[in-house]
Amino acid sequence: MLKVEPSPDYPSEEGRYLRGNDFSPVAVPVVLIYDQDKIPKDIELLVRAGVESGAALSGTIQTENIGIEKMVCNIIGNPNIRYLVLTGPESPGHSTGEAIISLVKEGVDERKKIRNTSAPTPYLFNLPIEFIERFRKQIVSVVDLLNRGTPELVRKSVWSCFQETPKEFEGQILYDIGAYAEPPLSARLTWKVTNPVFEPKDEVERKQKEDFAKRMEEIRIKVKEKRKS
Repeated sequence: MLKVEPSPDYPSEEGRYLRGNDFSPVAVPVVLIYDQDKIPKDIELLVRAGVESGAALSGTIQTENIGIEKMVCNIIGNPNIRYLVLTGPESPGHSTGEAIISLVKEGVDERKKIRNTSAPTPYLFNLPIEFIERFRKQIVSVVDLLNRGTPELVRKSVWSCFQETPKEFEGQILYDIGAYAEPPLSARLTWKVTNPVFEPKDEVERKQKEDFAKRMEEIRIKVKEKRKS
């Protein structure tokens, strides 16, 4: 079974996660709906259950844009990761879990908007399209434990992904299929967009933003000329 070394800077993006077995076929994203200083013990137990049962990475993810972007960067830095065990309570404001599932299944449109999700701002502006597509090719399946994950379920799902022979878990057939066939990517965010909420979401909004900027520049020039006179 093929196993490879991750990228030298893996995991490349900082976050609230624990690093486990680099040769594991699974990562455990736990949706976070709480402020950092109010994270309950149940969430911490899920994160620990992931890494203690053998996950490569196990940690929290909060938003459907920058949070997912960071996850993508870290995962494509380790081709051994082929599964996501997605758990925690779904975010009513961000629909982060749904966005992750939709990204793997449906991808993004020409504006890097995740398709078929009710998440309010599922835009991956800071990722090149090749990073997004690599992530989708590398991840073969998402084990959906949203809103019902327990440490025991997380452990069993991670164990199932580790097996050399196929195992049935929650209606899915899981086993370690080996590393993705292409080399790891050293990926970091471009940070061109730090607040996706304020980015134009379609060509109409983009044109409005450009027209507004043009009008403001014209006003600035007129004011400057008036002061000179």
